[in-house]
Amino acid sequence: MAAPMLRGRCLGRCWALACIDSGSRHGRGAATGFTSSGKRGQSFVAQQPLLTAQKSRKGEHKWAAVVGLEIHAQIASNSKLFSGSQVHFAAPPNSLVSFFDASLPGTLPVLNRRCVEAAVMTGLALNCHINKKSLFDRKHYFYADLPAGYQITQQRLPIAVNGSLAYSVCVGKKWRQVITKTVRIKQIQLEQDSGKSLHDELRSQTLIDLNRAGVGLLEVVLEPDMSCGEEAATAVRELQLILQALGTSQANMAEGQLRVDANISVHHPGEPLGVRTEVKNLNSARFLARAIDYEIQRQINELENGCEILNETRSFDYKLGCTVPMRDKEGKQDYRFMPEPNLPPLLLYDTASLPAGADPQQVINIDRIREQLPELPSETREKLIQQYGILPEHSFALLNEVGLLEFFQNVIKETRAEPKKVTSWVLNIFLGFLKQRNLAVNESPVTPSVLAELLNLLDRKVISSAAAKQVFEELWRSKGKTPSQIVSERKLELMQDEEALERVCHAVMEGHPQVVMDMKRGNPRAINKLIGLVRKVTHNRADPTVIKEILEKQLSS
Repeated sequence: MAAPMLRGRCLGRCWALACIDSGSRHGRGAATGFTSSGKRGQSFVAQQPLLTAQKSRKGEHKWAAVVGLEIHAQIASNSKLFSGSQVHFAAPPNSLVSFFDASLPGTLPVLNRRCVEAAVMTGLALNCHINKKSLFDRKHYFYADLPAGYQITQQRLPIAVNGSLAYSVCVGKKWRQVITKTVRIKQIQLEQDSGKSLHDELRSQTLIDLNRAGVGLLEVVLEPDMSCGEEAATAVRELQLILQALGTSQANMAEGQLRVDANISVHHPGEPLGVRTEVKNLNSARFLARAIDYEIQRQINELENGCEILNETRSFDYKLGCTVPMRDKEGKQDYRFMPEPNLPPLLLYDTASLPAGADPQQVINIDRIREQLPELPSETREKLIQQYGILPEHSFALLNEVGLLEFFQNVIKETRAEPKKVTSWVLNIFLGFLKQRNLAVNESPVTPSVLAELLNLLDRKVISSAAAKQVFEELWRSKGKTPSQIVSERKLELMQDEEALERVCHAVMEGHPQVVMDMKRGNPRAINKLIGLVRKVTHNRADPTVIKEILEKQLSS
């Protein structure tokens, strides 16, 4: 059978990074204050035993937790998976709906080439085997936001299988104690998204928005190789960074572009696995970690109190910090999977198997996509450590914040300051100001050029560290001014007249004889106190190193 016709690729890549602490909820019966509904269905994750045990109180048996994830990432494409409708977040309701999206009779699916390429690229980046032949299926279930009564997915033979995702977790209180773990990837499949059901509680009615219906999704199924919320959240964050680096998904959890279902059970090591529950539609890494850890402890408490764990679907109420039941799964739903009759098998090729004279617009070459793979986050972190000599935890911080790495690299290009000093300023002072004001990096009034100029002044010892911080604060308030202008206006330059500084040091020593005596007796804190007093007199315009040298010289004379 011939390969399906492919629509043309969309132009450009989407590189926006994600905010992961808040956002919209996707899924029927959401319990986090949001009322949109969407994807439903059975879990594809098969549980495997895990040896990591939860901490137990003295005299109690240890419990082992088993956690697997199903992650749905919205593909970054200009149009939907099987129709030409545009993909745009927050468009007016039902303004981006084609006849096919609305499931009108006589309409047929046309596969989006961009979505297939995104799936192949993601599979390659995640060390998957790419199936040269994959199949589409219909998964039947009935809900108002699924007009056709079925979802087109890849249940029998997905596009990518048997991959792995490496992620790093903290094993102590300091990020310097980092270990790398790997979670297996069972499969990656292409499928349609559903629409949204918007529940109006005041009017007791449900409204349907089909803008999202038919948007292409990548479902990434992670094997249950994790044992706690921290591991799961870290793995999801790493996948998020990979998708963003590839440009295959914006993965913005706040906009529902990355949604996670967690499958959780507990058991005693060496005993059969416990009954699994599924927590649906988690829309932030923080909520994911909290939901999993709560559910693990809830199941342990239930079992220790003689109760049974129900095979059910639950949702996470972020206000209460707990999971709540949605529906039970004891009676297994029959999705009546069947081959999609309107889509032939999807055939992919590598360089060796590419048919002679094939139209490049109608075939997808796996090897060519492999050549286009960009630098992945793990490689970027390693390069930062090697190139700039920064700590591993700093490399994670630079990548985890949206746009921060680019900001850092632009500062490095324009300053003579040491990379470690730049790192300290970017992560501690610059990022701290952003957090206090709840701003993104691209909203900062301080540009990389301005920060580089400030660090150059500090590096040339024109100003002290304390003065540099004052200038930085003023830069946030006085947009348009340069660091040099602020230094000149506020007279923050370091004292260059060493004789005048010697007189100040002498006067301070004469005015504090007891501190001088303590210093002579070898009290290390005494000289620091004198340095502080001199800096106070000079309004922080004296270099602490120079002050210390003068004080030690005068003390020995």
